[in-house]
Amino acid sequence: MEYLSTRDRTLRRSAAEAIAMGLSRDGGLFTPASFPKFGVLEAEALCGMPYFRGAAYIMGKFLDDFRPEELEWFSEEAYGGGRFDTPAVAPMRKVDGKTWCLELWHGPTSAFKDMALQMLPRLLTASLKKTGEKKTACILVATSGDTGKAAMEGFADVEQVKILTFYPENGVSEIQKLQMVTQEGRNVGVCAVKGNFDDAQNGVKRIFSDPDIREELAERGYFLSSANSINWGRILPQIVYYISAYCDLLNAKAIKLGEAVNFCVPTGNFGNILAAYYAKRMGLPINRLICASNCNDVLTDFIRTGVYDRNRPFHTTMSPSMDILVSSNLERLLFDMSGGKDELVREYMDQLARTGRYEVTAGMKQRMQEVFWGGFCNEEDTAAAVARMYQNGYLIDPHTAVAAKVLEDYRRETGDRTVSVFVSTASPYKFCDSVLSAIGETPAENSVDRIGQMAEITGVTAPERLAALKSKTPRFSQVTEREKMEDVVLEFLK
Repeated sequence: MEYLSTRDRTLRRSAAEAIAMGLSRDGGLFTPASFPKFGVLEAEALCGMPYFRGAAYIMGKFLDDFRPEELEWFSEEAYGGGRFDTPAVAPMRKVDGKTWCLELWHGPTSAFKDMALQMLPRLLTASLKKTGEKKTACILVATSGDTGKAAMEGFADVEQVKILTFYPENGVSEIQKLQMVTQEGRNVGVCAVKGNFDDAQNGVKRIFSDPDIREELAERGYFLSSANSINWGRILPQIVYYISAYCDLLNAKAIKLGEAVNFCVPTGNFGNILAAYYAKRMGLPINRLICASNCNDVLTDFIRTGVYDRNRPFHTTMSPSMDILVSSNLERLLFDMSGGKDELVREYMDQLARTGRYEVTAGMKQRMQEVFWGGFCNEEDTAAAVARMYQNGYLIDPHTAVAAKVLEDYRRETGDRTVSVFVSTASPYKFCDSVLSAIGETPAENSVDRIGQMAEITGVTAPERLAALKSKTPRFSQVTEREKMEDVVLEFLK
């Protein structure tokens, strides 16, 4: 299968080439030239498979330059061996007769990014061999909190790879920060950026598109790649858990074969919900995709009006992984919704860079609204949703609470009673201060002490690796101006 750049469809790469490069050299994102079909009978067959085997089968539809046995081995390595704290890997929890929650945080860093970033290192190293690449890949990561730790955990001490993570200095939780700055591995680096996530993400994109930096790094024996969701190797494994969730609903007899379901996804960079959209494009019976935002409601407004406008206040919230105003993966949706019109995507991206806004055609808006519904949740309602779910016996984090509340809003406004799944993207223990405050408790002064405090109060066991942070010593303390991120990269790779 070939992969096209969203900004120049004449640029065609194999799956291995697309994964190794991460971002097209024209600044576009690689997207499949076509979507393989996935039928309901295939879903029925997958119902009896372990997660890793189903993952290999689904990803194989997109990776024709990888052998089936190769993918199954990678998948078993990624999702087996006790790396996840449940054999289900991505378990479903029943909330009520029509509502389920898909838990994606049972991996080594307690966030949904593990679902892809345990697989990506294996896909990337294999891709380097398949393409004959001799240089070392330098993976640059911009993170709003979870991607950085999950990427470093996956790539730590991986051969032929170095990884450097940038995070907004005051834009992540204390636990997220501690996870990153204590990361082990000879090939990892961490640096805070003075600014917000968009500043960090734009800095990484700027470095990728700078030919002088690429040339200098090539002379040093490096090339740039990405572990952010701009890399196709990040999006692909995320398609799997939407199909897995559908199979779990079948196994639980919550739906009949072929019956459509809704997914409500908390998202900032649009990668997670894009994976659900791609599952629908393959043929998974999905009725509506509900895009849940926090106070940074740029996606809500876009879905409702067709106008994307980042010219608005940036809010730092209790759901920091969604504190984003420039949603990179939306570019892939624009490419698909426009029928692959790369010239239109280029125009929109140019307008976004120059003016901070663009407006899609009436036809694209209509097609988008047939699939997506957008809603947002403010801070007060987020805390109330955490408290309400806790009172009903379910401890969730603020990002999950945003999805739960927006799903309620969707049902109230539309009357749709389709069986629905809201997506849980992080363990509540990554955001102890916000969760404790929401359930009426006063958080302990030390962020790590809050983990034990919350476990004692709620009776919910904390993930082992988060509890172990108390004994970790920080390794990284560097902070940079957003304009000087290039210097950090060059120093890291000297």
